[in-house]
Amino acid sequence: MTITIASAQYPITEHKSLDHWRVHTEKWVAKAARQDAQILLFPEYGSMELVSLFSDEIRADIRWQVRELDTLKADFCETFSQLARKYQVTIIAPSFPVLEGDKIYNRAFVFSEKGLIGYQDKFFMTRFENEEWRIDSAPKQLTVFEGDWGSFGIQICYDVEFPIGSQNLCAAGASLILSPSCTETIRGATRVHVGARARALENQCYVAVSQTIGNAAWSPAVDINYGFGAFYTTPDKNLPEEGIISTSKAQEEGWLVETLNFEKIKQVRTDGQVFNYKDLQKLNTQFLSEEIKVLQVRI
Repeated sequence: MTITIASAQYPITEHKSLDHWRVHTEKWVAKAARQDAQILLFPEYGSMELVSLFSDEIRADIRWQVRELDTLKADFCETFSQLARKYQVTIIAPSFPVLEGDKIYNRAFVFSEKGLIGYQDKFFMTRFENEEWRIDSAPKQLTVFEGDWGSFGIQICYDVEFPIGSQNLCAAGASLILSPSCTETIRGATRVHVGARARALENQCYVAVSQTIGNAAWSPAVDINYGFGAFYTTPDKNLPEEGIISTSKAQEEGWLVETLNFEKIKQVRTDGQVFNYKDLQKLNTQFLSEEIKVLQVRI
């Protein structure tokens, strides 16, 4: 019950052509595959590097470029489908702004040897997404991706800073949460990592974080990026005492690769030092069935 996962610290790169982007992307996938990775996690909004293929006028207009990206969605998906089949891996592609009707959703597509197998949309929008990009909060649908080794769900960036998504995913069988993110500052990156560690504790699960790094002066949307990859878990039996499996050096390009043993998650959920996972499920049931009273006392 083990799986090897690669989490990307990914720079937003300027490209000369679609073919140039395809070659660049394959190099990343091939490098992870050479390290025996079976699941590859790319960061949120890594797809925004495709904006470099557009005119200066479109590059300068954030709302225009987000909508224009929809013209490349089919090429984007086909590229990752081919790479997943070629290298026999599962890929969580860089999240992509998807145009559906008059709404735009931040979507992480998932590809396997079968091709495109599903996706997860982002629920909670940051102020920048709301106010500048006009990205919409997606319909509240969660997806659990099941493998022979176990199951995972996806919580994109800001989503992992809230308990509700991860709780529902883990209640539905997930023992791994993948969190692709894109942040500008140390504070932003820290919020994601603090959220990831909290979700690992609450649900007694593994959480992997992938983030964008470096500067892309040509892009007003993702011009500044700060981040690092990480793997977290609950600090319990046979797991790291501080819940930190590994982190990579901030702003350093590459893959962080870990082999995770899901038998350990099963053990702590059934016979851990504490029962966060079980007690959380009980607590949620209680909240749904009972009115919660809040008392106010003046001091």
